[in-house]
Amino acid sequence: MKISTKGRYALRLMLDLAEHQNDGFIALKDIAARQGISKKYLEQIIPMLNTPELLRTNRGFQGGYKLAKSPDQYTVGMILRLTEGSLAPVACLGQLPNRCERAGECPTLYVWEGLNKVITEYLDGITLQDIMEKQREGYSNNYII
Repeated sequence: MKISTKGRYALRLMLDLAEHQNDGFIALKDIAARQGISKKYLEQIIPMLNTPELLRTNRGFQGGYKLAKSPDQYTVGMILRLTEGSLAPVACLGQLPNRCERAGECPTLYVWEGLNKVITEYLDGITLQDIMEKQREGYSNNYII
């Protein structure tokens, strides 16, 4: 499994909105400038994320985007699934139930199921809030004399 630029940038976009959640609606141009991502590329990503459960939008002057929920309600796995599709390490695990004709006799299926479980639990166990706290923790441990 390889996370594309689209998935990585979507996570950065959502994290930027989380970090600026008290600033009202945030314009894509502001996110683009802070994140060093082209606004045009963000315009391709935002439709994947722009659902009422994830984002609130405001058009026109003072328009932009903001999170619909608190940062602890968004997991990395949730965001990546929206942009990447399935995070399964092999194609047969990308659909439930597993429709692979060899599933019943595949000697390596348990390996891929285990890997899928680890990936899923890890990415679904990290929220935007966790990332922000980890980032702050890094800043607070950076002593300069």
